[in-house]
Amino acid sequence: MTGVNRRRGYDASGRRDQARARRRQIVLSATELFERNGFGVTVADIADAGDVSPETIYKSFGGKAGLIKVAFDQALAGDDLEVEVADRPETRAVETEPDPRRKLELYVAAAVPRMVRAGRLMLAIRDGARTDPALRELWTTALQQRLFGMTKFAEHLADSGSLRAGVTVEHARDTLWTLIAPELYELLVVMRGWTIPDYRDWMVRAMIAELV
Repeated sequence: MTGVNRRRGYDASGRRDQARARRRQIVLSATELFERNGFGVTVADIADAGDVSPETIYKSFGGKAGLIKVAFDQALAGDDLEVEVADRPETRAVETEPDPRRKLELYVAAAVPRMVRAGRLMLAIRDGARTDPALRELWTTALQQRLFGMTKFAEHLADSGSLRAGVTVEHARDTLWTLIAPELYELLVVMRGWTIPDYRDWMVRAMIAELV
C-alpha cells in the first residue's frame, strides 16, 4: 500500500516575529534621529541606522512622514500595543480618584512620561510642518486631538466637582492645554535644563493653584 504523503503546515510565526522586530528597530532608530536632528534627517540616514534599505522604509511606512507618525504614536503610548491612551490603567486611575488634588497629581504623573517620550518628536513634527504638507496635516491633527483630550478632562473635572468655584470648563481646558504643551516642555526642560521631577512638580502646583 502506498503511504500518504502529508505536507506539514507552514509556520509563518518566525517570519512575523522577525518582521515585527525589524519594524521596532526601524522606529527606534528613526526616533533617535528625529529627536537629535529634527525632520531634516533623510530616509537614507534612517535606513543606515536601522540596518535596512530605504526601500524597506518606504514599503513599511510610506516614507518619512509615515514613519514619524508611527514613532510619535508609539512614543505617546510607550509601546506598540494597539491600546488607546484612554483605555490604559493610568487613565482609569485618574478617572476614579475622588480627591481633586490627587486626581491632578495622577494626571500629571501619566502626562509627563508621555511628554518625555514624545515631546521632542512633536517638536520635530511642528518644525517639519512648515515645509512638508504631510506633516502639516499630521501636526494639525495632533493639535486637534490634544485639544479634544484637554476638553474631555476639563469636562471630567467639572462633572466630578473638582473645579474651584468660578473656574469654567473653558478656562480649565485652556490651562491644561498650556501647561501640557510641547512648547512649554521645550522652554523649561530642553532650553532651560529643568529636571523632569522639577518640571512635573511645578506642573502639579500650577494646576492645583489654577483649577482647584
